[in-house]
Formats: sequence, C-alpha cells, structure tokens
Amino acid sequence: MSKTVELTIDGKKVAAKEGDNILKVARENNIYIPALCYLEGVSSLGGCRVCVVEIRGSPKVFASCVTPVAEGMEVITDSERLRRYRKWAIELLLAERPHVCSVCVANGNCELQQLATELGVDHLRVDRKWTNYELDLTHERFAYDPNRCILCTRCIRVCDEVEGVHAIDLMLRGKNSKVIFDLDDKWGFAESCTSCGKCSAVCPVGALYVKGKPLSEVKKKELVSFVMSRRSEKTIG
Repeated sequence: MSKTVELTIDGKKVAAKEGDNILKVARENNIYIPALCYLEGVSSLGGCRVCVVEIRGSPKVFASCVTPVAEGMEVITDSERLRRYRKWAIELLLAERPHVCSVCVANGNCELQQLATELGVDHLRVDRKWTNYELDLTHERFAYDPNRCILCTRCIRVCDEVEGVHAIDLMLRGKNSKVIFDLDDKWGFAESCTSCGKCSAVCPVGALYVKGKPLSEVKKKELVSFVMSRRSEKTIG
C-alpha cells in the first residue's frame, strides 16, 4: 500500500501518494500548471520545461511532471519568474520549426498555440529555424508533417506503452531530432503500425493528423476515449 504524504501547493495543503509527481497531484486538486509533453496515462518525459515550478528552499526550478512529491514540500506554481521561464520555453519551441498558425491544420485546436496566447507570446526574440522536411502522406488514413513537430514524444510513448507496438521513435539528437516510423520508413510502409490513431489523437500540434477530418472532431473523440480507457485500466488494476 502506498504511503500518503502531505505537501502544500500555492498555500493549499494537499495529500498525495508517495511517488506521484507534482503535476499529477496539482491537477488532481484542481491547481493549474501548464504543460505540453505531459500526458496522463503514460510515462513522464520532462522535455518541454513548460510545467516548471518552484520549491521553497531551493534556488532552482523543477519540471513538475518528473519531480516526485515529498512530505512537507512547499510548491509554488505561479510567479513572475515561472511565467518568464515558461514564455521563453514556448518561444524556443516556436522558433525551432516553422509554426505558422494561419496555414496549419491545427489552427484553433493547438496546445502550443493556446499556451503562446496564454503566456503573451506575440513575437519571438530569437531567429526562427525554417525547416523544410518532406510531408509524409503515404498512409491511407494519416499524415505526418515533421515541420510542425515539437518533439514532445507523446506519440512515441502512447504507441509504445498503450498500443504496445513501438512503431514510432526518434532519430538523431537535439533540435535535429525527427519522429520516424519503424526504421525510418514512410508511414504507409511501416509494418508494425496498427493504424490505431492514438498517436494523432495525442499530438498537441499539427504534426500528426487524420486526413480529411476536422482536427477538433478527431481530438475531442479520440483523446477523450484514450484518457477514459487509461483511467478504467487503473481502476481495474
């Protein structure tokens, strides 16, 4: 049986299971922390750094999705410093690839766009990288645009940990990383892909999507189905 610990988040005392991360506990207690790479039901990555928080007594900031709670911990989720760090994180993500909302399939249904608006990102203070990766339209149902990818790896983790086939992975390193299918095959020729659609449902931007369907319709239906199935599995387990 898991041990229960007590901590404080933004002045509110909460109880949590030992081993749970700060972000999970905050959301369970209706305390908002923005995040991009985090996805309920799969392992945490801590890659986007949007979910950073402060812990009283430490000069550092911590990615809340990979920082476990501890007895007596005092967490601060909103401050001028954190807003500044989060804004920089979003600007850097926007600068890495040509994220032009007006010509993107995810316009109006994009988590990156939503956070940029929320954090007041109306221009970039760094030069934009104009990548020109080839659009992959070889799959019968789905499309992949590497130029929109933010390398959050939500698609990789859901393919591996939920669908159980690991048809998707990362190639190369750093900002040059690229999501690939099987051994860098075109998506339509990836033999391990089950065409389940989970990857497109959890993509926070317009990198993976269903052809010929409004993104708002697909996201709402498939993502809700995915989250509810994971919660049911936890309950049964």
